[in-house]
Amino acid sequence: MGMSVVISEATDQDAEQIFKLQYLCFQSEAALYGNYRIDPLVQTLDSLRREVADDCVFVARLGDEVVGSVRGTVTEDGAAAIGKLCVHPRLQGHGIGARLLNAAESALADQRGAKKFRLHTGHRSEGNLRLYRKVGYEAVGTAQGSDGVPMIILEKRAGTYVQTA
Repeated sequence: MGMSVVISEATDQDAEQIFKLQYLCFQSEAALYGNYRIDPLVQTLDSLRREVADDCVFVARLGDEVVGSVRGTVTEDGAAAIGKLCVHPRLQGHGIGARLLNAAESALADQRGAKKFRLHTGHRSEGNLRLYRKVGYEAVGTAQGSDGVPMIILEKRAGTYVQTA
């Protein structure tokens, strides 16, 4: 791959690139469910900018290009909700998603006191489920997404680090 992918905290300058990347990445997810109103596709740039400002947002960069992103926020019960993980389609399968998750988990635990991490993914999103299980998440229940997609909820306790080789 020549250049290496660097993971760092997102800044406001990254918002537009994250926005475009998110739109690109979640097309396949939308197609999987025949639902193009899923959250990541209808989010506004303003709303994303607020998340970058308030939440824990990380990006993966290849040179100047943002090729991956994830965000997390600590909820009232000491759990951190992690979401909108995306990696550019041409760079999937290189462990970037696992590295992004790891960075977000560390920051949420160290800086914001998260005791556990929670994320959810659509019931048909096999690739996501595989990745989450590989890095130590376990399914704890199901929910109906606001967009109508059946969701699987996964959790992992802080401090349970899984080797991501």
